[in-house]
Amino acid sequence: MIKIARDKSLILFDGYCHLCSRSVQLILKYDQKKQFLFSPLSSSTGEQIKKERAIPETIDSIILIEAGDHYTHADAILQIANQLGGIFLLANIAKVLPQSWRNQLYRWVAAKRFQWFGKRTSCMLPNPEDIDRFI
Repeated sequence: MIKIARDKSLILFDGYCHLCSRSVQLILKYDQKKQFLFSPLSSSTGEQIKKERAIPETIDSIILIEAGDHYTHADAILQIANQLGGIFLLANIAKVLPQSWRNQLYRWVAAKRFQWFGKRTSCMLPNPEDIDRFI
């Protein structure tokens, strides 16, 4: 079983997706506390964690894993934004929408992400200075 330290959160992401990879780069840039770790969904770590947490295979975009819980869809994005703080707290405006609507909007964007942003031919590789943040 893969354990996540209480002061860390793990973001599972689609390493082939340009939108997801750019989101990871943005999080790396603004994560002053270095609280986030990263792993591609398609990696052995990503697959193992999804299995351990009984996360459905149909979820193929960003998943936030914490010591005692996990978040998917819009909830993952909002939780990440809350942990980053600052300007990212504006994402909480989305909470005026019912959760089902937020998740439906999230799934719609996720379904169109390759069409709109493209798909990488290989999984994203971290910069050397960020390599210790990837599992």
